[in-house]
Amino acid sequence: MKVFGIVAGVAIVALCGIGAYFAYAVYMDTGRPVAATTVIVPSGSSFDSVLTALTEEGVIAHPLPLHVVARINGEQTKVRAGEYRFAPHQTEAKVLDALVTQGAAVARWVTIPEGFTDAQIAQRLADSGVGNARELARAFATTSLDVDGTKTQSLEGFLFPDTYLVPVGASPQAIESQLEASFKAALPPDAKQRADALHMTVPQVVTIASLVEREAKIDRDRPLIAGVIYNRLHLGMPLQIDATIEYALPHHKPELSHADLALNSPYNTYLHEGLPPTPIANPGRASLEAAFHPAATKALYYVYCGNGGHVFAETLAEHEANVARCLK
Repeated sequence: MKVFGIVAGVAIVALCGIGAYFAYAVYMDTGRPVAATTVIVPSGSSFDSVLTALTEEGVIAHPLPLHVVARINGEQTKVRAGEYRFAPHQTEAKVLDALVTQGAAVARWVTIPEGFTDAQIAQRLADSGVGNARELARAFATTSLDVDGTKTQSLEGFLFPDTYLVPVGASPQAIESQLEASFKAALPPDAKQRADALHMTVPQVVTIASLVEREAKIDRDRPLIAGVIYNRLHLGMPLQIDATIEYALPHHKPELSHADLALNSPYNTYLHEGLPPTPIANPGRASLEAAFHPAATKALYYVYCGNGGHVFAETLAEHEANVARCLK
């Protein structure tokens, strides 16, 4: 029993020593970083990978103490991605707090989904803490872009959907430049030649890509939907795309009414032939590729038929039969 008591006592002393070391390392030691240090936490990073980066950059001495304290406090899942700048001589507790609250963030990761409008992008940026939604939306709506010699009406359609590391406090113009650069990089290298071959300007092809983005559910349908749009344009047929009317409405509606179909708007492709005045969304890479390389098809109609896919028809009678089958 005496031996057991000695062992237990040693164990308690050891645990107290470890606890004291962890407490000192996390809450009292201010030896690191020795200078202001920037660390990027990629989106989707595990907590262990964040601790490894902090250790490698000299922000913390060793990952274990902070790992243990974060798990005890339930903070290991609360670290947010971004770019952080840590001032010299901070406790590891302050480092962790900065990662959880983004108090030391100098840039934040923002994901822009395919098909977002400029207004939605502005709101997403604001929700991520990198701008004012109203100011961003105003800037996007009033800025034009030269795209292969053609000036756009706004930036609608020309802000590429992607994940960006956006500096906190960046001006709307700086954010525009970041998203525009990605858009230009996403265009096919022969975009001007492809547009000429399609008897379009590059912005017009981007407008078609935005229609494809809003209409298609799966990638294999994108070139076919683009082909239908080009076929109808060449024949002078109204596009009759519901998404263009939805774009003109003040609020999203899950289903359009007969009154909506009669909306007096240049975006109403039931009433007006040709393309809408601008893109109706910001298309992703797959939709841009489809618009610049449409499928060779004779189809003039399509209808959604479940499981993510559309069915296509060359004649109105065939289309009506597809509608009856798919929408019953």
